Amino acid sequence: MKPLMMAAALALAAGGATAQDAGEGALLYQAYCAACHGESGQGDGRMAELLTIQPTVLTELSLRNGGSFPTLRVVRQIDGRDPILAHGGDMPIFGRWFEGQGPDVALATAAGQPVMVARPIADLVAYLLEIQE
Repeated sequence: MKPLMMAAALALAAGGATAQDAGEGALLYQAYCAACHGESGQGDGRMAELLTIQPTVLTELSLRNGGSFPTLRVVRQIDGRDPILAHGGDMPIFGRWFEGQGPDVALATAAGQPVMVARPIADLVAYLLEIQE
């Protein structure tokens, strides 16, 4: 069982709710990511042609990482700890906006190590996990 799925199963077994809401993540994705990464994560958003470096095809993150979703790398790119150059500058960093949007939650990396992230980032990760090919 994948570590993230294991964490969710353990949370449910303990009577808690999962830390991620993929439905909320989909809404956040459409609001903050789709303009560049495309409506379905194919890197074909309306702003893509204006970027020096083309947006990543987000549905292939696991595929390009040996079948394992790169949770920590994705989190660090969204929150700005590992910026990506786009149109002569960093990819828009939403970490500061997402901070303070509720308590931080724990996500499990591929190695099972928990990482604390803002709830909206956890929701985005849950959505990105759902759209993997």
